[in-house]
Amino acid sequence: MPEPVLSPARYESADATSRAASIAFPAILAGLLLSVLLVWWIYPATTVDRRLPSPIPQYPPPRLQSDPAADMQKFREAELVRLNSFGWDDRAKGLGHIPIDDAMRRIAASGIPDWPK
Repeated sequence: MPEPVLSPARYESADATSRAASIAFPAILAGLLLSVLLVWWIYPATTVDRRLPSPIPQYPPPRLQSDPAADMQKFREAELVRLNSFGWDDRAKGLGHIPIDDAMRRIAASGIPDWPK
């Protein structure tokens, strides 16, 4: 079977003229310049660079515990001292604290109003 004969390849025989390029290039630049000027005219306040503080809060770095067990022991001792002592929380308002054992005895003796028995 004979191979089919293909027609010769076709291509653009003429390039763009230099006159067309000399008109198109400045027209594109002028269009870009006009669009930038139009944006500046429509949004005049946005062209000012205002340095605002960061919207993310700046927290201090964490203070790492060098001895967590000792810190917990100090915390526990401070809580036990508070639970087993008398003292004022707010003297002006008449708020204070009493030892936990005394508080439990008083509640057991008098009860809690509106508490089911």
